[in-house]
Amino acid sequence: MIGRLYSRFVFPVIADYALSRPHIAERRKAALAQAAGRILEIGFGSGLNLAHYPPGVRKISTVEPNAGMTKLARKRIAASGMEIEIHHSTGAAIPYGEGEFDSVVCTWTLCSVDDLAGVMGEVGRVLKPGGRFLFLEHGASGNPKTKKWQDRLTPINRIIADGCHLNRDIPAIVESGGLKIVRLEKSTLENAPSVMGNIYMGVAEKEK
Repeated sequence: MIGRLYSRFVFPVIADYALSRPHIAERRKAALAQAAGRILEIGFGSGLNLAHYPPGVRKISTVEPNAGMTKLARKRIAASGMEIEIHHSTGAAIPYGEGEFDSVVCTWTLCSVDDLAGVMGEVGRVLKPGGRFLFLEHGASGNPKTKKWQDRLTPINRIIADGCHLNRDIPAIVESGGLKIVRLEKSTLENAPSVMGNIYMGVAEKEK
C-alpha cells in the first residue's frame, strides 16, 4: 500500500521536478525534432515533452500507467493547445491497431518499464512500415567502473525512483523489437552523478 501511494502521489512530483531542468529540455527538443504524422508517446508522464514538439504537431496519442503523472500533466495539456488522447495503460498493452503511427516517442521511460520485450514488441506493432521510434533515455555507462556502480546501486534506485534501472543497455533494448537504429547520439548529462548521466538519444526505424 505504501509503495502504491508513493508511486502515485510522491514520485510524480519528484520526477517532474528532476526532469524539468533546462539542460534536459534542450535534449527533449532535439529528440522530438523529427516527430511527424500520427504520433504516439509512451510514458507520457507529466507532459514535459509537449512544449518541445515541432510547431506543426497538433495531436498526440499517449499511454501512461501512472494516474498521478497525468494529474500533473493537465495544466501543460491545456497550455499546449494540442489535442491529447490519454490512455492509462502500459507500453506493453498499447490500445491501438497495427501500423497506426508514423512516429512513436519514448523519453525517460525504458529505464523503468517491467516488460521490455512487451513494450518493444508493441512499438514495432503499432508503427507503420518505415515509421520512426524517437528515444531519449539514460542507461549503462561505457566506463567499466561506473557500470559496476550502476549495477550495485540499481536495486536501491528501483525503490527510490519507482522502478528505474541505472544500468540498462538502451541501444540493445531499442533494437530488440526488430527496429534498426539509424541515428544514435551519446552524451553526458550536465550536473548529474556519473551513474545517472549517460544519455542515449536517437532514431530507430521499422523496416518498410
